[in-house]
Amino acid sequence: MEFHNIILEKKERVAKITLNRPQVLNALDVETLQEIGAAVEDIENDSSVRVVVIAANGRAFCTGADLTGGSAAGWSLDNFLRLWNRVFNAIENLSKPVIAAINGMALAGGLELVMVCDLAIAAEDAKLSDQHANYGLVPGGGGSQRLPRLIGIRKAKEFLYTGDRISPAEAERLGLINKVVPADKLEEATNELVTKLLGKSPMALKAVKRLVNCGMEGGLYAGLEMEMLAATAHGNTEDMAEGIKAFIERRPPEFPGK
Repeated sequence: MEFHNIILEKKERVAKITLNRPQVLNALDVETLQEIGAAVEDIENDSSVRVVVIAANGRAFCTGADLTGGSAAGWSLDNFLRLWNRVFNAIENLSKPVIAAINGMALAGGLELVMVCDLAIAAEDAKLSDQHANYGLVPGGGGSQRLPRLIGIRKAKEFLYTGDRISPAEAERLGLINKVVPADKLEEATNELVTKLLGKSPMALKAVKRLVNCGMEGGLYAGLEMEMLAATAHGNTEDMAEGIKAFIERRPPEFPGK
């Protein structure tokens, strides 16, 4: 698929999706969502990719849905939101870790995009807010469901009801993001985290991601059983064999991702 609204780059086992509609603050329309979905599918099927970064050009990370219409012409709200959720669910369920690098405004649907990434690093001048209530809207991309799971019901209701801005420092304290850095250090901090993840077993990260995501939806003992079965299955991977061998030989492991 040819991309017009995003940039997909792959280099040294890392895939980077960059939102590239700075003229509309990287608002998401039908075409952009379709392009992100195609990029995610491509990344999922590319065994050479081990870590994914989602970033943006311009002064905004993403300001949510493109309310001006654009390519949504002919799309019902129901179909648009179903497309939105298919794409966001695909990001959340990618078998590789996904890092959001938040360079500016992450509002409404843009904040929902942050929520479906595994890890998030924000510039200290980033602006985070739900904002749906400010414009008579209801979250349709997962905000009402994922935000309480990330930061707790009380705080989630506060931000969903009021549309108040969340400072990056408070977002970090609440667990919505992992780290706040100076704006000019965002790329460096993201690359440091990428490097750290590249040193881990892809098979182990894939299993852990699935366990955490699925475990959040069930009871403790069902989750423990699922974890035991996953750990047993992981025992048959080449990654585990290499990890144990490297431990015995006192050297850094070189995981094959199998």
